[in-house]
Amino acid sequence: MEEIIKIMELLGTVAFAVSGSLVAISSELDIFGVSFLACITAFGGGIVRDLLLGIKPPELFNNFPIFFLALTVAVLVFVISYVCKKSFNSFKTKIERINNVFDAIGLAVFVVIGAESACSKGFLDNGFIIVFMGMITGVGGGIFRDILIDTTPYVFKKHIYAIAAILGAVTYFVLRKYIQNVQLASIASMLLIFTIRMLATKYKWSLPRIRLHDDQE
Repeated sequence: MEEIIKIMELLGTVAFAVSGSLVAISSELDIFGVSFLACITAFGGGIVRDLLLGIKPPELFNNFPIFFLALTVAVLVFVISYVCKKSFNSFKTKIERINNVFDAIGLAVFVVIGAESACSKGFLDNGFIIVFMGMITGVGGGIFRDILIDTTPYVFKKHIYAIAAILGAVTYFVLRKYIQNVQLASIASMLLIFTIRMLATKYKWSLPRIRLHDDQE
């Protein structure tokens, strides 16, 4: 299971680093800004999770290779976007779709990692902690990213995002506790989150909100 978690962590890190980089590039940040946002998107939720679970320092700071991986991905995305910046502007809609896919992958992977982290710390009987840790690991980095580019966090206004994370974490908890099959719990949770995110993007599902202006999206 440890090997599976490591592979998932690598996949989620790359996915969120790409997602954070694309958002930063769209906001016209420089290469440091792109790298910083890529890393905060990939690791922000995990850092909060570790601090809440009493892991000091957070695991990121004992795992330089994964930080270097996110940094490398950010630089590569920046260089490719710089070389192809005319295409970047021309295909903005397609790029947003690509970003949504990477973001959904990252969310699915990190929700499972966050939930399993709580389980491994002895909280298997506390569903609230497991679900919360899964959710905050999945959405925390994106919240930090959006705050840093001075915009309302995506999770609070667009499509079904945090709800997908919560449903995925609940699924993981139930299967992990009552069926006691970590692999099944991981796969089912990730598939559920990814599917919800893709359907929400395609059909523009959103939670109810009060629209004070008729011209709001």
